[in-house]
Amino acid sequence: MGLRKGRTKQLLESGIDCALLAVEIYNKPRAPFRVETFITHMIIAWTKVFHAYFHNTIGEKYFYRVKGKQRFLVIDGERQAWGLKTCVIKKNDLPLPVKANLEFFIKLRNKIEHHYIDKDEVGVVIFGECQSLLNNFEEFVIDCFGSEYALNEALAFSLQFSRLRTDGQKSASKKLLASEVTELKDFIDKYRLALSDEIFNSQDFSVKLISIPKISNTNRSDLAVEFVNWSSLSTEDQGNYSKLQAIIKDKTVVKEGINPGKIKAGIVVTSVKEIMPDFSHYDHICLYSIFSIRPIGKEKENDPFNTNTVYCHYDEAHDDYLYQDCWVDLIIKKIENGELSKEIWKQHFNKKSILEIKEFN
Repeated sequence: MGLRKGRTKQLLESGIDCALLAVEIYNKPRAPFRVETFITHMIIAWTKVFHAYFHNTIGEKYFYRVKGKQRFLVIDGERQAWGLKTCVIKKNDLPLPVKANLEFFIKLRNKIEHHYIDKDEVGVVIFGECQSLLNNFEEFVIDCFGSEYALNEALAFSLQFSRLRTDGQKSASKKLLASEVTELKDFIDKYRLALSDEIFNSQDFSVKLISIPKISNTNRSDLAVEFVNWSSLSTEDQGNYSKLQAIIKDKTVVKEGINPGKIKAGIVVTSVKEIMPDFSHYDHICLYSIFSIRPIGKEKENDPFNTNTVYCHYDEAHDDYLYQDCWVDLIIKKIENGELSKEIWKQHFNKKSILEIKEFN
């Protein structure tokens, strides 16, 4: 499809440029925030290409409308175009593995934005999903706009420094066990476990690769790297591959409790009542608001994951918040030593002022 100059082509080319920039940054070993930058740029790239698709198919209708009215929602003088989550819903014929991959990164992007950790450690875990996110992007572009917009000629394989496992790689794997990364790792594991085998095993959700050096080439003009399409393999070859996979991979079945060690708001209030009988849910709201423990009101609608994870976590399945015991301990301790009182937290809550929780620790 040869697009003429116009809004559709502008959106499409902008999305492709954004995807190329994402790959360029990801493949730079010393670039800071490689993984989170890749994810952020790919989210933007997908959004722009979706907008190009909708602009080309339904025209100027891919904008949010004011609730209960026909006019478009306008913020700061600009119509608000659909976000990626809405685009995925509106494009209801996406293959399920592609949809699952996009929903995974939408949720992961929200989590990564609010964690002050080295996200490259998470990148070790989600390489397969990252590669599928890119592959699916190119496939979508080709399907909607033609092969002339394929990215493959502009991309190259990322070079690897060593065929052996380096100390840095070992260190990265160990850091995956650190407390700072645990929540993100738990989210990734739970998301994968919730998928059906059909979706999880699909290359559209996550590319699974085994790197085996080629001993020799039958033809000296052969490519150094070859990709084999699973569906093109014979039943015998698929069986041999499965045997190889069984040799090098241990399958782990995880049985876990949900939200261990976390308590509901009612337990927080009940616990504090033991030393302050008139402590109420309203008092609790004042406290977690002035200390920015969790978002409320419009802030929650914009990003419910924006919590201080030392004290509080968002439970997406129940659209609720769970608290750590240390949050209760902090409140009780500061009330007992006189640093906190109803007058103090109500005054700050009414003024919508924020207190630095570090000053109270």
